[in-house]
Amino acid sequence: MGAYELLAVLREEGLRSPLQVYRALEQLIDDGSVHKIESLSAFALCTRLECGGHGHATFAICTNCGRTSEFHDAKLDRVLRQLGRREGFSTRATTVELSGLCESCAHG
Repeated sequence: MGAYELLAVLREEGLRSPLQVYRALEQLIDDGSVHKIESLSAFALCTRLECGGHGHATFAICTNCGRTSEFHDAKLDRVLRQLGRREGFSTRATTVELSGLCESCAHG
C-alpha cells in the first residue's frame, strides 16, 4: 500500500497530513514491522515470524498481476551482511526485490 492510500484509509482516525503517515511508517520500519518496497513506492506489513524485526526481507513481485510475496533466506541475509562489512558498512536492514511473473501468470 502506498502512503497516500494509507492516508485515505486513516483519515477517519484523525491522520490528515502525509507527513504524519510518513513519520509513522518510518517508525514502523525502524521497529521491523513494516518493509518499504522501493520499486512500488509502497509499504508492506511484515508477515513473517522469521523476520524477527531484523529488517531483512526479500519480495517476489509479479509484474503482470502485482502479487507480492515476502520470504526470508538466512543464507542470503548472511551474504548481504558480509558484502556490507567488506565495504566497511554495517547493515541495519536489507530489502531484495525480485521482479518477474508469479506461477499463475507464468503458466496462465
